[in-house]
Amino acid sequence: MIEDKNEKKTTLSELGEFGLIEHLTANFSIKNKTTILGIGDDAAILDFKDKAVVVSTDLLVEGVHFDLSYMPLKHLGYKAVVVNLSDIYAMNACATQVTVSIAVSNRFGLEALEALYDGIRTAASIYEIDVVGGDTTSSQSGLTISVTAIGEVNASDAVKRSGAKPNDLLVVTGDIGAAYLGFQVLEREKEVFKVNPNNQPDLDAYTYIIERQLKPEARKDIVQLLQDLEVKPTSMIDISDGLSSEIIHLCKQSNVGCDLYEEKIPLDPQVISTCEEFNLDSTTIALSGGEDYELLMTISQEDYPKIKANPNLTVIGYMTDARSGMHLVTRGDEKIPLKAQGWNSLNKD
Repeated sequence: MIEDKNEKKTTLSELGEFGLIEHLTANFSIKNKTTILGIGDDAAILDFKDKAVVVSTDLLVEGVHFDLSYMPLKHLGYKAVVVNLSDIYAMNACATQVTVSIAVSNRFGLEALEALYDGIRTAASIYEIDVVGGDTTSSQSGLTISVTAIGEVNASDAVKRSGAKPNDLLVVTGDIGAAYLGFQVLEREKEVFKVNPNNQPDLDAYTYIIERQLKPEARKDIVQLLQDLEVKPTSMIDISDGLSSEIIHLCKQSNVGCDLYEEKIPLDPQVISTCEEFNLDSTTIALSGGEDYELLMTISQEDYPKIKANPNLTVIGYMTDARSGMHLVTRGDEKIPLKAQGWNSLNKD
């Protein structure tokens, strides 16, 4: 993390744990009727009445999931919330609350955490969710953030990974591969900076892919869109670990196979041009990149007329019998077995 030596740094010990939490969460407001009591007591009180409750937790560790040499703390706070909300939307649910816990080393001052929580507050405002609790503690090794997201859904509307059937269409939102390429550009510029700290990177040509890495968005809009279209997916998952990995998850959970068509995978022009610059295969990047936080779903063929003209949704394949296996159908009409080569946080390499 590049720090201004003249920048004010208030040590966290000056406030203490409870003073720190009170300071960082002073400007969080309640937006949801399901939140009866938020921050300030021993626990939050939530009331979902006749709805099913959906819960998901993610852990972000410095040096594993993020690099503060190019990830601004405000962006990190925003992303930490958004990646958790994405899991809620992947269940066809509405996100309503989050809790945020951090472990932080003494190299961070109060001002740094204010920036982090500014990003958290921005995400809470945009996605209309309430921050209802969390914890802070000291760390011997940098910054760790744990976010738990909570949502609600009518039990009959919940979508799992296990409902896909043979002949269902495989559908993806948005475009794929940009976040990974944004990461590659940032890593390259970091190495250049190490060699020559006076070198200022020109990133204008990479605006979209860098934003997809530093400030991703969860597809809250798709949950409402599907409702408006009167389409309930048969299965759904968010794309955090790479398209191929997520397809394999759906296939295994649903006991089906899949044919994914290479020519149908949606790619942004900036992804294609950056792949050419880095001498990378765009299909490989789309399959294995990860961190796109788009939604991957299967829908019944009967629902195809409802989605076929929608610019947010792209049909990229269809589900087959499990015995047929999981394949990528190339532009040359060759079938290649799909492999899970996406992000693995437990891989040491």
